[in-house]
Formats: sequence, structure tokens, C-alpha cells
Amino acid sequence: MRLLNCTLGLFLACAYSLVAADRTIIRLDGDWQIADSISAAAMPQAFPARVPVPGLVHLATPAFQDVDLFDGREFIEASIREKKLPESARVLTAGVPRQIRNYFWYQRTFQVDKLRSWALLRVGKAQFGTAVWVNGVKAGEHLGCFTAGIFEVGPLLKLGANVVVIRVGAHPAVLPVSVPTGSDYEKYRWTPGIYDSVTLSQGDWPRIESVQVAPRLATMTADVEVKLNPGRASGPLEVTAAVTKGSEAPVRGSATIDNGIGVQKLKLTLDLKGAHLWTPEDPFLYTLHVATAGDSLDLRFGMREFRFDTPTKRAYLNGKLYFLRGSNVTLHRFFEDPNGGGLPWNREWVTKLLKTWPKRMNWNSFRFCIGPVPDMWLDIADEAGLLIQNEYFIWNGKDRFPPYSAEELTTEYSEWMRDNWNHPSVAIWDATNETEWPLLRDTIIPAVRKLDLSNRPWDDGYATPGAANDGVEDHPYLFSDSNFDIKRLEKMAGAQSENSPQPTAHAAIINEYGWLWLRRDGTPTLLTEKVYEKQLGKDATPRQRLELYAYYLSGLTEFWRAHRNFAGVLHFNFLTCDYPGVKTGDHWRNIEQLELEPNFADWVRESFKPLGLYINFWQPTLTPSAKRTYAVMMVNDEGRDFRGTLSLSFERDGQRLSGTAVPFEIPAYGAQTWQVPLEAPSTPGAVLLKASALAEQASEPTLSRRKIDIR
Repeated sequence: MRLLNCTLGLFLACAYSLVAADRTIIRLDGDWQIADSISAAAMPQAFPARVPVPGLVHLATPAFQDVDLFDGREFIEASIREKKLPESARVLTAGVPRQIRNYFWYQRTFQVDKLRSWALLRVGKAQFGTAVWVNGVKAGEHLGCFTAGIFEVGPLLKLGANVVVIRVGAHPAVLPVSVPTGSDYEKYRWTPGIYDSVTLSQGDWPRIESVQVAPRLATMTADVEVKLNPGRASGPLEVTAAVTKGSEAPVRGSATIDNGIGVQKLKLTLDLKGAHLWTPEDPFLYTLHVATAGDSLDLRFGMREFRFDTPTKRAYLNGKLYFLRGSNVTLHRFFEDPNGGGLPWNREWVTKLLKTWPKRMNWNSFRFCIGPVPDMWLDIADEAGLLIQNEYFIWNGKDRFPPYSAEELTTEYSEWMRDNWNHPSVAIWDATNETEWPLLRDTIIPAVRKLDLSNRPWDDGYATPGAANDGVEDHPYLFSDSNFDIKRLEKMAGAQSENSPQPTAHAAIINEYGWLWLRRDGTPTLLTEKVYEKQLGKDATPRQRLELYAYYLSGLTEFWRAHRNFAGVLHFNFLTCDYPGVKTGDHWRNIEQLELEPNFADWVRESFKPLGLYINFWQPTLTPSAKRTYAVMMVNDEGRDFRGTLSLSFERDGQRLSGTAVPFEIPAYGAQTWQVPLEAPSTPGAVLLKASALAEQASEPTLSRRKIDIR
């Protein structure tokens, strides 16, 4: 949930206050003092360093030695499988710390000008585990690493200067093994820190604990559920809600119940006839103002509904067929990146990552993969018009179940949903990555699914779908077999792969594919050394690898889209880490400036255009003047018909050698294949076989290209 009318430079040195109706919010983002310790009990007497909040401890100055060195349980298991560690190295704990400390302590002073009936300190996200003291008195602890910790601190405040201290674990092993701390077989560094905003809210009773907005497009209404804490208030409890519709008069509603004991739920429905719908193409946001006699809250929401449909195996947005095209962000791996620094908390940088580049790349969706993002990221995704597959930080495979408790998982998944359910960008709850765990499928998801009034679909990794219209994920890593020959695509039908082990007729999304990762300098990752040696030989240059990566990745994208077996195609990976020994990679030439590798920006951009093309031809050579017919497949992701000209030509050094053209028509959401005859050039040498589809409504054509040697 986003609190409105509150702007802040990235790391303000001092907090400031604002008043949103009757709730006062004090932002505590900025510079904090920090110290470390071995003991959880003894608060440091001195805080020798400074660190930004939000951020991570490796941003502290002066730096702490070995701050993020930790061998996670999954990393140890992977190393045992790879014969890099003996079986005796296996652990049942979260892992093995490689540093001299267990905790970090954050401290800062803030001013309170007025004492109210209550006060809540909200720590947006912190790892690993959070404990809070205000003016020397402990306010409480929160175990979750990926959800907001909310602490009652009203009785601890005083007028004037107040001191808050927040303790976080220095590594995952400080928490009980029953608590999720993140599981990732390809992550090396585990950096602690408060990586989301910290706020202090004050108000009077009754207090708004949470608000959930659920659009109902069939009636063009919005259901609003408010959890209300009466506190010391007496008599009937009333909550009012008003939705702002641009310059129009607000749409208002109210609900009243008799005063009760404990937190109460009030529900009301707002009539939004003629509402402006939220879509990736037009991400329109409404403002909702909720108020009681002593409290108020502003948030944003979008009028949109997203679902999968099993009979058609498709996704639907606002009742219309919708094809997902996009990529992945693994932010918690990017936390490892030596050049990452404070970039994840720089709004301009994140906006370019989530808004500017996705539009250029023809993407409308992302998976936030194995780990949550700061609230600001979802605010920007709402504004950018991205449909997010929001994935919890669990990856444990089929038979390697972690020791997390059902009680803790239920608590954390409930908090995770509470933190995110008003974001229109959050379209899919993704419980886990590549995991088939009966506890999640049979116990946790059924317990928390009903909390979401919007009834979003769930993805449960590699488990069978838990509801009639849930989707599944597939990761068809063809090149994980380093002997895979790209020519095999000509005979393949693009169906669900064996990598997603459960047979199902439900809608499926490819949200990982390729196995062609390179580091940003063009060298292979640990997982792709054999692939590039097989494809290009041991003496290949970085430039050759980068060109092949973009060429093959664009072809795979065209292939998966053209055969229409999936509701969405999301490439892996748009943002991850880069260092010696990394296992996956992304596509940045300059991560600080967000400059993409040019081959990727060119080739892969074409493969994701809504009007998609695919030449079903992968032979590397042709004989001079060879005559043959080429199958050119076309898909239309949009809800309108297209007509125009489809051309097929041979080019050399940008010069057209031969070609032909035919008119095309393709209906809304349609797919069609054209058989186009063409004679190869008579002179030997490298050529480009290029299909180009230019629709009458388009400003530029869609291209599909194949590199061929005439000999």
C-alpha cells in the first residue's frame, strides 16, 4: 500500500512530518548509525558507522568486514551435488556463517511534536529478523524477512527527541530453522539490512489496521474491506471511503457497526460506473481515502481483474484475452552485485528499469523472482503498467523440503498478501519457484487464498494447480543439454516441456528459458561454459558469444510465441548479479546507466513485438540458387485485426539480393502460417534471411531473421 502525498529524496538526513487527514506520518528513511555484535541481548554502547535506510549493511561507511559471507543450506547442497563439497558438509540449519558477528544494530533520533492515542512503527522489510527498541524499551520482534514488521510504540514515545534502535540478524542462521530466510541454490552472498522504508504513524481511535480494495468489473463497483481497531473508542464504529475520479466529485460510501472488542472488519461497496480500467497500455490509478473519527489512510488502486482460464489455457485481463510478454527480476541476487550499491533505492533508476526499458522491449509483465522488492518497486510497476507474477522466496525442488513450520508460513504468506494486495500490478501470487511441496499445496495456500478478495490465481511452482483456474509455470531449458541443436526447433511443436513435471491441462506460462547466460563482459557463466564451447569452440570471442546469445534467445522467444501453447512468455533474466563464478546472467553493458547490450536490445526486442513473426528455418547453410518454401508463422497478441504486407528477402551487408512479398490479414488474437517460396542468392557468402511484416496501422515492421551461409 502506498501512502500518498509523501515525497522524499533518497536518503534525507533528517525525518520530517506530514499530516494526511488525522494520521500523522513521520518518515525515518535516511542515514542511521550502525554497530555489530555477537550477542542478541547486549545493545552496543557506540555506533561507529553510518548506513542508509532503506539499503543494505554493505553500504555502511566505514565498511564492516565479511558482512555478507554465509554459505546457505541450498548452496551447500548444490556444492555436494557438484562434488565440490563432501557429503559430511550437509547441514540441517539455514547454513554456515563466515563472519565474526550475529547481529547489526541500527540507531537514529527523531522528533515527536505531539503525542497521539496510538503510534505504530512500520519496518517495510528487513533481513534477517527484526527487533525494535524505542527510548530503551523493547517494542517487539518480527521474524519475517520479506514482509512488513509493525510495532506498537505509542506508550514508549515522548515529546521532543526519541531514539529508535532496530536489530537485524547479520546472517540467516540467527533465526530458527522454522523461519524462511530465502532459499536459492545459485546465491552466494546473504546481505543483511533494512531494505525497505521505515515510518512512524500516529493517530487516534478507532485505528485503521488495513484496507483491501477488490474491483468488481461485472458491476463496475469496488469492494472495500477495512480492518478497524476500536482501541479506547466507544459507541458505534463508522468508516467512510471516498474514491477520487480525476476532476469529478468523489464517489463516497460508509459503513457502521456497533462497538466491539478487538479488531473488526467493515465492508462497503463503492459504485464506479464508467470506471477507467487499469491495463498495461493505460495504467490508470484511482485514489481511495478511508477515514474514521480519529484516523485516515490514502492508497491507490486500479480497476482491473486478471485470471487464467483452464478451458482455453489463456490469461484474461478485464475479461479480454491477454498474452503476457516479459522478463524476470531477481532482486535478491542483484543485492550481491558489486556494482549494485544503492541503485535498488534510486527511484529514477528503478523507473528506467521497470518503465522505460519494458516499453521499448515490448514487455507487459515481469516475474519478481525468488524474493520480494521494496514497496517503491510495486508503486512504479503500478504506474508503468506491468503485470507482476509476485514470487515468494522459496526454491527447494521436488524432494528437498525445508524445515519451515506451517504456522510461520501461514503468518508470512498472510502478511505478504496484506502488504501487496492493493497493487493492480500484482496479478499472480507465486508461492514458490520450481518446488513441489505438499505442505504449500495442501495446507498453506488453501489457508491464505481466501484472504485475497480479488481471488488472484496462484502459481505453486512445479506442483499440480490447486484451484480450477490456477496456472502453472514451465522452464524449458533446451540448452541445458549442451548438445542441443537449434535445428531441432524446425520439428518441434513448442509444447510444455519435461522440466515442468506435472501433467496438466491448465494454462501455462514460460517464465524461464534459454540456458544461454553470459556475464556482462561476454564470458560464459558456470552453467553455460559447455554450451558456448559446443556452439562456437574454445576460442570464441566475447563479441561472438554476445551475438549468438541474442540470436538464439530471439529465436527461442519467436518459437515459443508462434506455437501458442503458452499464456505468457517471460525470458530469464533481465536483472541479476555479475561476478566471477556466477551461474546466470543478465544483459547490461552498463548497469549504473542501465545501458543494454546492443545485440539483445535489437534482436530480442523484435521477438517480443505484439505482432510476432517466426521463420521456421534453422539450417546454417544453403547452396547457391537453392529453391525452397519457407514457413513464416505470425501471431497477433492484440484485440484488433491487422492487415499489411509480409515480405521475405535475402540480404547481404544491408543490401537486398532477392525477395518476395505477399499481403497478409490476421484477426485479433489470431495465428497464421504463410508458405513463402524464395530462391537463395547465387553468389556464396554470409546472408541474412529476413521476414518483415508491416501492418497498415504500424509505424515500423516486425522482423524475424536467420543467419545463413551460402556455399
